[in-house]
Amino acid sequence: MQTPNRIRLLKMLTSFQIGGTERQVANLALGIHASRFDLHLACLRNRGELLQELEQLRVPRPVFDIGRLYTPGTLWQAIRLVRYIHRHLIQIVHTYGFYPNVFAVPAARIAGASIVVASIRDRGDILTPMQRWIQKLACRLADCVLVNAEAIREALIGQGYRPGNIMVIRNGVVASRPGTRENGAALRLELGVPASAPLVFVFSRLNTMKGLEYFIEAAALIAGKFPEARFLIVGDGGKRTELEAHARRLGLDDTVIFTGFRTDVPELLSEAAVSVLPSLSEGLSNSLLESMAAGVPVIAAAVGGNPEIIEHDVSGLLVPVRDSASLAAAMGRLLDDPLLAARFGEAGRERVAEMFSMERSLGEVESLYERLVEAHARPVRTPA
Repeated sequence: MQTPNRIRLLKMLTSFQIGGTERQVANLALGIHASRFDLHLACLRNRGELLQELEQLRVPRPVFDIGRLYTPGTLWQAIRLVRYIHRHLIQIVHTYGFYPNVFAVPAARIAGASIVVASIRDRGDILTPMQRWIQKLACRLADCVLVNAEAIREALIGQGYRPGNIMVIRNGVVASRPGTRENGAALRLELGVPASAPLVFVFSRLNTMKGLEYFIEAAALIAGKFPEARFLIVGDGGKRTELEAHARRLGLDDTVIFTGFRTDVPELLSEAAVSVLPSLSEGLSNSLLESMAAGVPVIAAAVGGNPEIIEHDVSGLLVPVRDSASLAAAMGRLLDDPLLAARFGEAGRERVAEMFSMERSLGEVESLYERLVEAHARPVRTPA
């Protein structure tokens, strides 16, 4: 039953597959104060690994199943969304990502939602120029465009977005249970790595923008100096076959290990010597934050929001993008100096606790919603 004073909020994302945006939305949904917000959690595809986690939420989860954006079926789904917003008296519609932004922001405006918030969490490098233009048109209808890094804000301003309409709230990570080393031997046996091998991880989707070929080439450059080290790529995606072939060509069949998709990230991090993020483009990386929160020393390409997370040579190392040699040197430096690695790991843990907690991120998002509703409700004074 609706409590009159609660803000009626509909969040929409594409699906519940594990990814940076999806994880943030799930954490916000699980943490949001039910006494202050009446949450509706909508999607365009009702699938993904996070669905099981979200089952504990007793909130409406409407599905607006669309294929291509410009079809009669999509128009019908937009009409359904307009009706849903009307019927449930939704006050705030908050969309995440290209497809929800383009599909739902105009529909929310037509439906008369009081507040519309769009979220953009990358620099748009994977979008075509036409898609970037269409998203910009849709976002002009929003009261606020929420981004998770200053680097994204600057990119959007460069694309012609109104600076005063962009708000930055950085990602937060949940202080999850740490993995234990008790099952480390069994985990290493399962992964097929030696008991004493230093493990260097990348946690990533396997797509073009993640720069994984540079990680593989860096591994080839230092494999001779660190013959026991193993380089693990945790995740799946369309480039897996191509990347596996690349590793084979470099003679790294037993050195670079593709684990596929895994849900036991805390356990993997408990065995990690180094965590690497070689992306060509990045927003504010959850995998980087989670590695640092676990006390694992990190190396990342100096792109997007990565320099906002890592203080170079204090809480991790930043390297030039697309630079296998620099990445190899950074990995070798940490593998060669466990004390330095431990110091970076502890500094990273402290930085995440101070600046990137889920409590901080959730509090800032809730405060934004409340400010927007209050501003909308405030009567406009006209000159005498």
